[in-house]
Amino acid sequence: MKKTILSIVAVVAISLTSFTASAQKLVSSKTHFKFFSSTPAEDIEANNYKTGTIDTSTGDIVFSVPMQSFEFEKALMQEHFNSKKFLDTKTNPKAKLIGKIADLSKVNFGKDGSYIVDVSGDLTINGVTNAVKEKATIIVKGGNVALNSKLNVTLADYKIAFKKGKPSTNIAKTVEVTVEANY
Repeated sequence: MKKTILSIVAVVAISLTSFTASAQKLVSSKTHFKFFSSTPAEDIEANNYKTGTIDTSTGDIVFSVPMQSFEFEKALMQEHFNSKKFLDTKTNPKAKLIGKIADLSKVNFGKDGSYIVDVSGDLTINGVTNAVKEKATIIVKGGNVALNSKLNVTLADYKIAFKKGKPSTNIAKTVEVTVEANY
């Protein structure tokens, strides 16, 4: 009886150790999201520092971005960005990317190096979800992991547009979004 209990405890301990080693979720509490728009009238840049996760065993990636947390150089830009005429951030407070590293086998999270991977998933902005596929670079150095990527977002695909007035000519139809996560 005593041997049976010890055997069960040993099997459970080995199983838990194996599960912990294979399922590692990394969290970045200060993922940098940068929004950049360039037009002849002006450049607009906004920055946001929030959370992102990556599961090194499955390749699952999640970024959740509170839209009202974007900080702009000019208060009026921030006001327009959050307004009902543009993003209506009170109704749609978050943007979210739920994705997966398609070619996870390229990455050795235990070895220093730079790995270029494909990330695909669903990007939700302004209450609209679209499939996306982009390249990302995963950098492993000294046991630390970083992920960097840039994607171009066509605003009309997410039902975002100023119909008239100065803001309609000051914002590009496609904006660049940069993600820099340090786990």
